[in-house]
Amino acid sequence: MDQALPASEITALLGKGTRFDGKLHFEGRVRIDGVFKGEIKSDDTLIIGDGAEVHAEIDVATVIVRGGVVNGNIRAKSSLEIHAPGRLIGNIHSPSVFIDRGVEFQGSCRMDPIDEKPQKPISQIASQPRA
Repeated sequence: MDQALPASEITALLGKGTRFDGKLHFEGRVRIDGVFKGEIKSDDTLIIGDGAEVHAEIDVATVIVRGGVVNGNIRAKSSLEIHAPGRLIGNIHSPSVFIDRGVEFQGSCRMDPIDEKPQKPISQIASQPRA
């Protein structure tokens, strides 16, 4: 019975009119159409629907913003898509970023691979002898 889900299958939905405060950790695809405040972590896909309001630190593999409002930083290991009329206020870090015309984005954007290992401080790198 352990079958792989189709790529478009939503495993959980926080629908319109719902409010949630706290930490969300999940597997699969989760869609938020309501109000969420807190922290979101996953190695899978988060979809923020039109009309959603998310105030969170987000650390997932893929984030798709389909018109909602996000306040908080997004770290997407695979990709980040923001579609109009979406709004994002916060910093983003992802190796692949798509921002549609008409999106409101306030923050900084960093586009490079996300390392799971902590990086050395720049002071240590600068002091190392060169070969």
